[in-house]
Amino acid sequence: MAAAAAPAAAHGQAPGRARPAQRIALTNSDNGRPVTASTGDDVEVRLTGYRQNGLTWTWSVPTSSDSTVLRRTAGRTAPNGNASAVFHTEHGGTATITAQRRCRPDAGRVCPMVITPWKVTVEVK
Repeated sequence: MAAAAAPAAAHGQAPGRARPAQRIALTNSDNGRPVTASTGDDVEVRLTGYRQNGLTWTWSVPTSSDSTVLRRTAGRTAPNGNASAVFHTEHGGTATITAQRRCRPDAGRVCPMVITPWKVTVEVK
């Protein structure tokens, strides 16, 4: 006689239920990092700007290279240079999230001609 498989509830899952959606948080230090997510997850990006010597280094609102894979559901910038966005994973595939940091000078100051890119590659399974 063959052994019957234990019901899903015995393994801590409700029958017919997929794993709950996850929220993946990304910050400045995640630049260049690959990320794996599942369909239905949210990816939250929080980039922190800074002020130094009369210059404010500000981030652009993060964007997705493919909204059919990663759809942005929220995005904003703040006067202090911070930027944030939330992306919902729609379908399997790969997309990149990018943002740029630029300088905003105070009156009488000059910014260096530098743009700093930020990029994360997200693979949705």
